[in-house]
Amino acid sequence: MKIHEYQGKEILRNFGVAVPEGEMATTLEQAYTAADQLFSSGHKAVVVKAQIHAGGRGKGGGVKVVKTLEDAAAASKAILGMQLVTHQTGPHGQRVRRLLIEAGSQIDRELYLGLVLDRASARVVFMASQAGGMEIEDVAHETPEKIFKEYVDPAIGFQPYQARKLAFKLGLQPSQIGEATKCMMGMYRAFMDSDCSLMEINPFITTQDKKLLALDCKMTFDDNAMFRHKLLRELRDITEEDPLEVEASKYALNYIKLEGSIACMVNGAGLAMATMDIIKYAGGSPANFLDVGGGASQEQIENAFGILLSDPNVKAIFINIFGGILRVDVLAQGVVNAARNLNVTLPIVLRLEGTNVEEGRKIIADSGLNFQVGSTMKEAADLVVAAAKSTLRRED
Repeated sequence: MKIHEYQGKEILRNFGVAVPEGEMATTLEQAYTAADQLFSSGHKAVVVKAQIHAGGRGKGGGVKVVKTLEDAAAASKAILGMQLVTHQTGPHGQRVRRLLIEAGSQIDRELYLGLVLDRASARVVFMASQAGGMEIEDVAHETPEKIFKEYVDPAIGFQPYQARKLAFKLGLQPSQIGEATKCMMGMYRAFMDSDCSLMEINPFITTQDKKLLALDCKMTFDDNAMFRHKLLRELRDITEEDPLEVEASKYALNYIKLEGSIACMVNGAGLAMATMDIIKYAGGSPANFLDVGGGASQEQIENAFGILLSDPNVKAIFINIFGGILRVDVLAQGVVNAARNLNVTLPIVLRLEGTNVEEGRKIIADSGLNFQVGSTMKEAADLVVAAAKSTLRRED
């Protein structure tokens, strides 16, 4: 689960991390009032920032620094409601429904701080770099030596001496080391207590009067841990998510929309990845990742069908099931019911193996519906790619 910058900053503030003064606004009136309060309290500049779940907002015109109330009103009007396109939104962009009206800062240096779970070492790693304000992925690829890392022993947690090591490597002044250590320790506590999977402050700045501030904040949480965090769950903004992915989450389905024409329904994440690969190998393009899980019910299978058919780009459906916990006959009956209830006209190709596979194949064969069954993954992939191309030709 992702949250907005303003929400992440509020969490950081609660853990003692310094962030600029600011307010979230969903209307132009709220934005005007927030900017007026900041200027009235003595701030010489205000930043109007689009709040979407994507980076690169400044380059797309979603961040404006203004020095008058009139300019703040104009910037808010230009940004609120715009379709903001960044390198992370894709060409379709994302509509801006919220703004962060924030006090401007006199930046001296831009740095980077971040925490992530490093799966290779099975530990949380705290990262720091003097290359703040840049795309950290580019820094990691081109100049990895510029990223300093401290791995956290899970038995004792992130230690102050580790924070001080990173602070010195960032080239901070001696008077700033203590405050930087406090900030990093607060970040680590927020990361662990909130079950984060990623936390980034880019940039983490030093100001001209030697203060330290988290000027931006990105936080992502482990969905599987959200049952422990009622307040965090309430921060979810479903308007920032794909509608089909939101619908799938209601039925405990793992669905990610892609750009292809062949819908996939699979049980197991590994098999789903292999299915997408073999579709590409056969010359097609997957329209989604959909894992119905090991214990899917017929109701879940029917709901999954409905979600797949809601994508107008889908021209054929590939169902690839290896029955273990999910018996093949249960899956087959769910597929038949869904195809009948939803009046499915698109071609459906199945590859079935596992528990009760013969019963499942008989259900498919006796259904009277136009299913194709591949004996192997490769054969099924070839069939579904050909079916998708045939559907496209008929539509053209």
